[in-house]
Amino acid sequence: MCGAGTHARRLTMSKKSNLSTNQPLTGVRVLVGRARHQASALSEQLRKLGAEVIEIPFIEIRKPHSFKPLDSALRNLDTYDWLILTSVNGVEAMWQRLAKLRVTKRALEHLHIAAIGPATKRAIEDRCAKVEIVPQEYIAESVVRSLRRKVKGKRVLLVRAKVARDVIPRELRQVASQVDVVEAYETVVPRSSQKRLRSVLRDLAQQPHVITFTSSSTVRNFGALLGGRRRLFSRNGMDRVRTASIGPVTSSTLRSLGFPVDIQARKYTIPGLVEAIVRS
Repeated sequence: MCGAGTHARRLTMSKKSNLSTNQPLTGVRVLVGRARHQASALSEQLRKLGAEVIEIPFIEIRKPHSFKPLDSALRNLDTYDWLILTSVNGVEAMWQRLAKLRVTKRALEHLHIAAIGPATKRAIEDRCAKVEIVPQEYIAESVVRSLRRKVKGKRVLLVRAKVARDVIPRELRQVASQVDVVEAYETVVPRSSQKRLRSVLRDLAQQPHVITFTSSSTVRNFGALLGGRRRLFSRNGMDRVRTASIGPVTSSTLRSLGFPVDIQARKYTIPGLVEAIVRS
């Protein structure tokens, strides 16, 4: 689980001594960088396992500069065969606009709906819509594999963040008659987190043992928050801090920015991430 040094050995021994209990993360500090309104799901699971949780958001969710493209698509849902949603944030934003436009759930009844993962699926079903497809792996490539044959010759609406990987639209446009991509929200760097993040990383008494990353956006924003002080991550004992990634795409972003990947979830979900931290 740990890096080099006496600190690492103490942390491993502390965890081993608690493996027979229901709190295997006792004595482990975990930094959760999810958006403020979403941090509780991960934080709560970690605290139940005994972890000391530090919450500093690396990401902030904002409305897009304009809702016109999304509103136009929602007013014309009858022209689409498939709807793809890739995050809980997208689901929430879309249903808020549906309510604002007074578009009823009947307008969605003809649609085949795909969700990128179980959390997104639950968010859709909580709003009384049926999800037809959830890929085996909760990444864009798996969405494409699941849908390629099904959307052949069909019209597809993809609702997502402003900045996102283009795997889904690029690949599906090869077989679908039309793929429209509309922005439901955007992610920005919460500058208010910068001072606290740097302080926590400097202070050995507060320094986390594990930093969690739940998306590529959290990785990029973490780097932006460190700014010109990214060397903090390799100085003052920071080599003992491990990164925990929710999946291969997030891990790839970590590596591309020069950060290590110490832990990666086998199942690309929040419970899968927690399990990976415990297992490590």
